[in-house]
Amino acid sequence: MPVVRCLIACMTWCCLAIPALAASDEPARVTIATTRDPVDKSYRKMIAGMDRFERLHALAPQATLRFQLLPRLATTELDGITLRVAGDSVSLPVKVAPDHTFTLPRDARALAQDAALVASRKTSTLTWRAQVRSPGVPAGMRRLGDLRLECQVGVAAGLLSNNSEMFAWLGDLLTDADSICGAPDGNYVFFAERPIFGVTARHGARSAALPFDLLYAGGTQTPESLPYCDCQVLLDRSFYAPLWDKSWPDDTLLAFEYMDDPPTTALAPGYDTTAAVRARLGPATALQFDTGVQVWRYRYPQAAGKGSDGQPAYAEFVILFGPDGAARKARLTEPL
Repeated sequence: MPVVRCLIACMTWCCLAIPALAASDEPARVTIATTRDPVDKSYRKMIAGMDRFERLHALAPQATLRFQLLPRLATTELDGITLRVAGDSVSLPVKVAPDHTFTLPRDARALAQDAALVASRKTSTLTWRAQVRSPGVPAGMRRLGDLRLECQVGVAAGLLSNNSEMFAWLGDLLTDADSICGAPDGNYVFFAERPIFGVTARHGARSAALPFDLLYAGGTQTPESLPYCDCQVLLDRSFYAPLWDKSWPDDTLLAFEYMDDPPTTALAPGYDTTAAVRARLGPATALQFDTGVQVWRYRYPQAAGKGSDGQPAYAEFVILFGPDGAARKARLTEPL
């Protein structure tokens, strides 16, 4: 808290000082020293993320680490992108694979010079992530231990995009990997390969569908907030994983049902369009994506009444509608 109070005091002083400087007879002389775009990635931080991968490798003992580039804007073109580690006197090319992943070399000079990882595209048009993959994981699934390690590496490496360049330095001071990756409200966003309709956690005989609140960046994004989210053009692929829930071991698999998969549940007559569902069930929590696809969620109390924590338990009825308003598939976590 003392550091935060000091920062707030400094910010307040700067705001109060502006009118005084403007009123002065002498023109203010301001010297700004900068050597890089403030949203370029820090080489030191990314190496710190690699070090964290080695320290926590037990989460995914057989996994390998790569870094991944993802689009931040609809106009972002990743093919042909180049990367380099740039310092005062160091320039190291970084090879980008066709799948837009890469690894970083360790270089003592680049560390000493506090080098930056610079892309040939505007960095604000990119989203960066760690990619931790264990062998043998079936297609369409992710291993929870891999995701736990991805989060730890990604936060330590400073891969999360800042909500505002103006306060990027403040975000760096308040970001902690253990806090973000170990708390229910850590909100570290992951991205699936394709737009998702549902995610199910499976371990042994136990399985549970992730609630709607863990999909689509929590389902709370607005047109005003979306430009500040890493999920800006990947909202329909985004999800949160239950990293904090130790009742799900590292070998838990998350299985994805994609929007374009064949439906597994038949819709009852009278629930085949947005208008019909609204007339029968009333307004829903609804999300509409840039593709015109919509996802609607209804919540209702579970028959059991309360969950294991003693809090009220809810089940969900979720429907996927195409751009034409026709229902494509649905899932029901408990019979109505």
